[in-house]
Amino acid sequence: MGSSLSTVIRDLGRRRGRERRGLTLAEGVRLVEEAIAADVPIRGAVVSPGLEATPRGAALKTLLEARGVRVEPVSDRELDALAGTEHPQGIVAVIEPRQWVLGDIRAGAGAPVVVLDGVQDPGNVGTILRTTLGLGGAGLIVLPGTAELTNPKVVRGSMGALFRLPAVPVTTAEFMAWAGASGVSLWASDAGAAPVTRRDASSAVPIALIFGNEGAGVSDALLAAAARRVAIALAPGAESLNVAVAAGILLYEVTRGS
Repeated sequence: MGSSLSTVIRDLGRRRGRERRGLTLAEGVRLVEEAIAADVPIRGAVVSPGLEATPRGAALKTLLEARGVRVEPVSDRELDALAGTEHPQGIVAVIEPRQWVLGDIRAGAGAPVVVLDGVQDPGNVGTILRTTLGLGGAGLIVLPGTAELTNPKVVRGSMGALFRLPAVPVTTAEFMAWAGASGVSLWASDAGAAPVTRRDASSAVPIALIFGNEGAGVSDALLAAAARRVAIALAPGAESLNVAVAAGILLYEVTRGS
């Protein structure tokens, strides 16, 4: 990485840059701490005086330097221009995210797989990553049309879950082949279906919970392939929930029902 870190960070703000370099960004004290704890390679970091305004920030800078990470000082104004948030906490790091494969995902009773079919909002994808890890899910499978996993907004929203939870982008055909070979039962989220109960979720068969596009829902092909269609009981007059909220509720039902 011969060019300045600031130049690299600007490049990584674009999807093409992330794909070409195989790198992404971690912004803020906690997220960089999570990357270190998960042994995610950190290729460098820009830091501003604002980082050392707190003992925690100063300790993080010292730790990065002790690990031999390239640390490039910038002004607070320069860091604000490089960061993707309003309050960047004085640090933006360049990281090399782990490349997971389908074989890393071990679905089991009480450990469902979450599948995202065209979930476009990166904040939702990041939140679902965080929720899946927190509720004991086995992994996340990302189908075409879903926000890319290295999008900095996904990384931030996951709050470190992306560093620990197997998360794999695949084609729909690859997912279907994996599900068949793994003996996974496909459950599709569908607002028109009967509400799921914990008794329904009590199963020794591994489950893949499929969540679709925020507007269009799960694709017809996956709905047709699903062994079950499941929904959440809503109050009269309510039509739908945010996809990340729905994922959390259904994950809770499935993981606690086993």
